[in-house]
Order: sequence, then structure tokens, then C-alpha cells
Amino acid sequence: MKKILVVDDNIANLKQIAALLSPEYDVMLANSGATALNVSVAEQPDLILLDVQMPDMDGMETLACLKQDERLNHIPVIFLTGLNDAETEAHALALGAMDFVSKPIDRDILLHRIRLHLQYFGYQHSLEQMVKDLEYNIVVSFAELIERKDGNIGGHIMRTGQYVGLLGRRLLAAQTYGALLTERDVDMMVRAAPFHDIGKIGVSDVLLLKQGELKDDELRAVMRHTTIGARVIETIYHRTPTMSFLPMARQMAESHHEKWDGSGYPAGLRGEEIPLCCRILAVASAYASLMKQRGRREDVCALIAAGSGVDFDPRVVEAFQAVAAQFEKIDRQFETSARSEEKAWTS
Repeated sequence: MKKILVVDDNIANLKQIAALLSPEYDVMLANSGATALNVSVAEQPDLILLDVQMPDMDGMETLACLKQDERLNHIPVIFLTGLNDAETEAHALALGAMDFVSKPIDRDILLHRIRLHLQYFGYQHSLEQMVKDLEYNIVVSFAELIERKDGNIGGHIMRTGQYVGLLGRRLLAAQTYGALLTERDVDMMVRAAPFHDIGKIGVSDVLLLKQGELKDDELRAVMRHTTIGARVIETIYHRTPTMSFLPMARQMAESHHEKWDGSGYPAGLRGEEIPLCCRILAVASAYASLMKQRGRREDVCALIAAGSGVDFDPRVVEAFQAVAAQFEKIDRQFETSARSEEKAWTS
């Protein structure tokens, strides 16, 4: 059932509108603009009916606050008003109101306008989500192609994203970082992680596939994939700013080889100077790489434990140790698709 927030300082009006809407909608009431903002943050209504004339914070001020808040600016607002002049309407529309319903309220008109705008915003949301999914899948496919430059197949980058999500959720549940890590942050990390090695597009395949130790100049060339990746993602973000996870992806691309003791690259960041998303990715990426090289989970877990406080944030290593068995489950989920994909690419 869709949620409608009705905002009016007149209690009689609130009760009247609630009686009209309650058979079809989950109705919430607020008798002031300030209360409306608090209810909106907590309940995330699907639509707001907002009175224009209210004391303290009137409808125009309330609408302006709604539109300035990223958590609320997507909610459609219909004004309820007895002021039927062009100036009031023009001002409200300029602030972002979607429609007007005149007082006294006509039940049929009110219900029609609500249904119309809910339907419109439903279609708009579906279309926006389709576009976002398409954009994301295109960029992920691009990242997967780049990963093949050094022989990674079988969902390697998506698998790393799953590792990041597992670690992030463990840290979130334990409140290890308090307000520094939110559920939204973890969701962003999962979406951003697949792009951390996108800078390999600017590194020679000969170097990426070379067996044995790299010479100093070769190693410097490979290390450049971090700064190259950051620039590539920054360019993509400028062209598709709706992909809100890309700023975090840029951080991950640039700083996933930084180390807790400051011996990493490209900037030699130390400890908490390293963005948290990169500290989490560092453990996930190390696990993926070491499993590819060694194949024995016990050895890999021991190496990651040994890197605590040197290569890795000790708190992330602690989280890894708590969920290591679930990493194995993720690996098994990808094994079948990896074999099928390998056949497809080698046939």
C-alpha cells in the first residue's frame, strides 16, 4: 500500500483528508512543516500533500527543505491551497511542486491527481532503474574484458565485489567503525569494487602476463594502473553522473594497493589515511589473488592474518577471519560458471 503524508496545521482538514484516503492508502499526518520533514525522513512517503498556508514554516519553506535534502527530493509534492493565484502557483512550481488541488477538497479530483502522479513516478522510477542497470552492465562488461588481459576469467571481478560485501556487512553488524560505515556505503562498495583494476587497460599485456619477477621499470609501469584507473573512472563519472558509486570506485582504483604500514602505492598512505573502502577491498583483493596463485585456502588465510597491521587494517583482517568460511561458499557459487566461461573462451 502506497504511503501518503498529509501536512496541514488544521486538524479538521487532516482528519477529513485521512478519511478520504485511508481506504486506498497508508495515510500519515503532520500538523507542521518541521514535523513533516521528520516524518518524511523516517517513513519515506510515496507522495506528500502539503498545505501552503501554515504558521512558522509554511508550505513553500517546507517544499524548499524537501528539495534540498537528498533523502527526500525525489518525493512528489502536491499542494493543497485556497490561494488560487498565478503567482503562488508559479512560485511553487519553480520550487519543485508537481501539482495543485484547491480547497475545499473534492474527493474525486484529489484521488485522481494522487493516482496520476503515483503512476507517473512509478514509470519514471522504472525507466531510471533500467537506464542505471544498463549503464552499470556496460561498464562491468568493459571491466571484465580488461581483467582478461592478465588471464582472469570466471567472474573474478564480480567475485571480489561479493567478498567486499561480505566483509562490509560483517564490519557494519559489529559496528566496528560506527558512523563511518553505513549500509549505503556497503552497497556502494559492492557496486564499485569490480572497477578497481580498470586501469590495467593502460598497461602492456606483456607485463601483465610476464612470468617471474618484474624489473624495476616494469614494476613501475604496472603500478601505474592505479592512477590510470582513477582517471578513467573520473572521466566515466563526468559523462554519467547518475552512477553515484563511481566516486568510491575511483578511490578504490587509486588506493587499493596502499598498505597499512605506509609501504604501498601510489601515495604511500598509512593507516586510516587510506579510505575505508580501500582497506576492505585490499583484503578481498588479496584473498582473490592469493587463491588464484596458491589454491589452498588455509595458506591464504594464514598469509592474510600475517599481513594484519602491516599490509592490512587489523580490524578488517579480524572481520575476514570471522567470515572466512563464507568466502568458500562464494567461491563454490562461481566455480560452475567459471568452468563454462573458460570453455567458451578457449573453444
